[in-house]
Amino acid sequence: MENTVNLLAFGGARDIVGASEVRFELSGPCTVEEFMGEVCRRYPALTPHRRSIRLAVNGTYAHADEKISCGDDVALIPPVAGG
Repeated sequence: MENTVNLLAFGGARDIVGASEVRFELSGPCTVEEFMGEVCRRYPALTPHRRSIRLAVNGTYAHADEKISCGDDVALIPPVAGG
């Protein structure tokens, strides 16, 4: 199995990443918090938004200490406002 996750980016996060979907290499399983740190290292413009972006793993919102494994779908979901 590849050591990657499928990174999905929405809204402003998509603009920063430059695509709505990319393969993101992992060295192994990590927590959501660790993963977001790696994402911000690769895409530094996300760093100011780090605390407001939610992550969903395989379609479910994830907490900071939840695990991400190779092969997972991980979505970056920025805040949404509507009217």
